[in-house]
Amino acid sequence: MISTRKKVLSFVVTALGLVALFLFAVNTGSLKVSPSELFHGLFVAYDPDVATIYDLRFPRIFIALLGGASMAVSGVLLQAVMKNPLADPGIIGISSGASLVAVLMTAFFPALYFFTPLFAFLGGMLAFLLVYSLSYKGGLSPLRIILVGVAVNAMFTGLMGAFNSGTGSNFSGVASIVNANITMKTWDDFETLFIYSTIGLVLSFFVTNQCNLLQLEDKTARSLGVNVTRSRVLISIVAVLLAGISTAVIGPISFLGLIVPHIARLLVGSNHKLLLPYSILLGGFTFLLADTVGRTIAYPYEINATVIMSVIGGPFFILLLRRSKQSYGN
Repeated sequence: MISTRKKVLSFVVTALGLVALFLFAVNTGSLKVSPSELFHGLFVAYDPDVATIYDLRFPRIFIALLGGASMAVSGVLLQAVMKNPLADPGIIGISSGASLVAVLMTAFFPALYFFTPLFAFLGGMLAFLLVYSLSYKGGLSPLRIILVGVAVNAMFTGLMGAFNSGTGSNFSGVASIVNANITMKTWDDFETLFIYSTIGLVLSFFVTNQCNLLQLEDKTARSLGVNVTRSRVLISIVAVLLAGISTAVIGPISFLGLIVPHIARLLVGSNHKLLLPYSILLGGFTFLLADTVGRTIAYPYEINATVIMSVIGGPFFILLLRRSKQSYGN
């Protein structure tokens, strides 16, 4: 049983770490300002350095925070629905399905850019239903879901790569989604992500009780009056919505929705009323950290945050495969 003190300490330390990381990310690059100069330039008087940072770095930082939070919560919800500790929107193909549709919309219907997250959501739902239907064989095996998901993910990723190569990478928006590149994101991108992600994150708090009940055996949950099938469908829709939204703006991110929920369970337990808000904090911190490391480790060149996540997430996934029968949190 995780003590209340440890849970509170986890929230406080992560929140303070997030603030410190934010200030470090703001000053990562050729332009550097102190916290007092940043505050003065933002709220008191015009400062050209602060204005440049505001236009170039702030959208990227906020997109990393919000996208990371959305993907982390999506992972929490999917793991609750599937009762599978290895479920992740990137691994089981939801992100690649969403990004394929986002790529097609960006390439052929750029005027509908604001609605791209909605179409990406439909692409994610298609991938999710495909994985579920192909995995069902007298029941749903966690291992079968992962194996089918990996295959579906590879198929959609291949189609995206083929489209990007076949068009000569002539669509800059397409390339940024395929490569999950947030380098040149603007405030318009953040606004799009913010509107849709806020809806998804708010909806996720309304299904926390159902997530807790789904941790019970299905027969036990039904005896308590829970419509298990309806709960799974509702939670799945919210999870795919969050993953699709993030993917439409950032691109497919693997392992974030896998790593963050497991670390969060170790620190705050499995009660989704705490797990969900903490995953928002930790998800934003993790993806911003990956992006900041990618910006600094090979300066003046950059490594995509998704590459950093894959390098870290691959070994983490293997470790979880070996320990998948153990429980995380109480």
